[in-house]
Amino acid sequence: MIRNPFLKLVGVAAIVALAGAAFMCGQDVPEKRTVAAIGADGVQRVDVLGGSYFFDPNVIVVKVNVPVELRVRKEPGATAHNIVLNAPEAGIVFSISLSTTPTSINFTPTKTGKYSFECTHKFLFFKSHKDQGMHGILEVVD
Repeated sequence: MIRNPFLKLVGVAAIVALAGAAFMCGQDVPEKRTVAAIGADGVQRVDVLGGSYFFDPNVIVVKVNVPVELRVRKEPGATAHNIVLNAPEAGIVFSISLSTTPTSINFTPTKTGKYSFECTHKFLFFKSHKDQGMHGILEVVD
C-alpha cells in the first residue's frame, strides 16, 4: 500500500492517462473532407488544424498544376505534433513542426493521385500519433 499522498496522486494520474490513451487508440477517425477554394490570385488555400490525434480536415482535395497553400497549426497544449508528406513524384514534399501560430506550406502538385500525410511523433511506449488517428489524404484531381 502506498502511504505517500504524492505517490498516490502520481499513480492515479498515470492510470487515468493510460486509460484515456487506450480509449483513444480504439477510435475510428471520421472523415472531415474539404475541397480547396481557388483564390483570386490563383492559389488554392486550406486551413489545417492538428491536435489530440487528429487533423481537421483529414481529406483535402486540390487541383493538379495549381499552386496550393496549406496554413497549418496545432491546437493549444503541450503535445508536440508535425505534418509530413513525402511524394516527390508529385512535387509534394514537406515536414513541418506544428505550433499554435499558423505556418504556410506552399507547393504545386504535378501529378493526380492520393497522397498520405501524417504526424510522425510517438511518445514512449504508446502508439504513434499516426496510429492514434493523426493522418489524412491529400487528393490531387484534374
